[in-house]
Amino acid sequence: MNGDQRVELAVAVTDELPILHVDMDAFYVEVERKRDPALVGRPVIVGGSGRRGVVASASYEARASGVHAAMPTARARRLCPDAVVVTSDFSGYAEASVAIAEVFESVTPHVEPIALDEAFLDVSGAHRLFGSSPEIAWHLRSAVREATGLDCSVGVASNKTLAKLASVAAKPTVGRSGPRPGLGVRIVERAEQLDFLWAHRVEALWGVGPVTLGRLHDIDVFSVGDLAAVPIERLVTAIGSAHGTHLSALANGIDDRPVHPGGIPRSVSHEETFDVDVRDPDRIRGETVRLADAVASRLRANGLAGRTVTVKVKYPDFSLRTRAHTLAGPVQTPRILAGAAHALIAKLDLSSGIRLLGIAVSNISETSAPAARSEAGDGADTLPAPRGQLQLELDVGRRSAAASDAAADAEPGLTGDAEVDRRLGDALDAIRGRFGRAVISHGAAGLRDGAPGERRWGR
Repeated sequence: MNGDQRVELAVAVTDELPILHVDMDAFYVEVERKRDPALVGRPVIVGGSGRRGVVASASYEARASGVHAAMPTARARRLCPDAVVVTSDFSGYAEASVAIAEVFESVTPHVEPIALDEAFLDVSGAHRLFGSSPEIAWHLRSAVREATGLDCSVGVASNKTLAKLASVAAKPTVGRSGPRPGLGVRIVERAEQLDFLWAHRVEALWGVGPVTLGRLHDIDVFSVGDLAAVPIERLVTAIGSAHGTHLSALANGIDDRPVHPGGIPRSVSHEETFDVDVRDPDRIRGETVRLADAVASRLRANGLAGRTVTVKVKYPDFSLRTRAHTLAGPVQTPRILAGAAHALIAKLDLSSGIRLLGIAVSNISETSAPAARSEAGDGADTLPAPRGQLQLELDVGRRSAAASDAAADAEPGLTGDAEVDRRLGDALDAIRGRFGRAVISHGAAGLRDGAPGERRWGR
């Protein structure tokens, strides 16, 4: 067999495992350790530090004590009293994420980001340049480490579900004696994929949340293997037709979802957990404007707009309520977004107060090139020079319900109020790009510590 024949054979074999899932190991923690090497080897918690804070990420040393993501920070401190709690902005994480994405895209254009620290890759077209899928996985680990100093775990398989589970299996683990290194790369060959899949607990599958899990337990389904053995009719009766059919396919190793290259996000959102329950309507209006401004700013920065506005409220008893409204046209300015959010919040009972408020925009479309940003200290005066005085009424929560509905349904354009909105948004973006986000805010929100919407994990 000559060299060309060997290449052809390798390509034929590795095409059977085209999907990689790459997940950074304790991403937020390791970025913080790069900033402060004194944290290396110590139990570290990244998240909100106050009594309402939650854990975003925990080092493996902290995980050995039972700490995990989404746990209240107060409980995490009790489990791991020696832990160092770090609360930071997202600048370092975003910078590292960009560098990681560049490594992925140097191998294949078919990259589907899932979060700052994980992505799916379709490497079926990269074998001639980079070798087999396992070779590509090891190459990515090395390249990411070289580019960022951070470690990742890679799953290699025939589809997304298996690749995701494989990357989890490749990760470091924790025990009573502390962290243990992981495999780094886990390859799920087709011959073993059902055995590998069926050994997992059923909640490892996407789509199995607490409610579905309870219903599956009611019919004695505890593992993916149990799920695969359930007759489809019984499964559909237990959890519904569409959901049952989908989970049955996943349990049998069938997942034909393609890798969708990064592009337009499904939604843009910000939410904030408050130190104490908020009951004052004026404070809620101000926080709504603050979050609307943050979401609108991100939309404009990326040349995006969206039509569906969703508000999320968490009450003191941790129950959640959401309300959504689809606008007549896409929005990317804070006045219309805040107006829509105020109208939705007005439909909720806030008498008991709220512990969390969130605003999201979905039904996203591209509108223009991303807004230009001026770096501080560049010496250039890039601030727009609007004609006349710009004044923006964002306190729409005080207006009548009819006026709020009219603002919510306004279709943005380039005339009248929408032009004022756009020009003011451009001015705010330019000022913040040059001097920092905290230097200017809408009057209804007030100037507060930190950028709008950035306290994702409470304080």
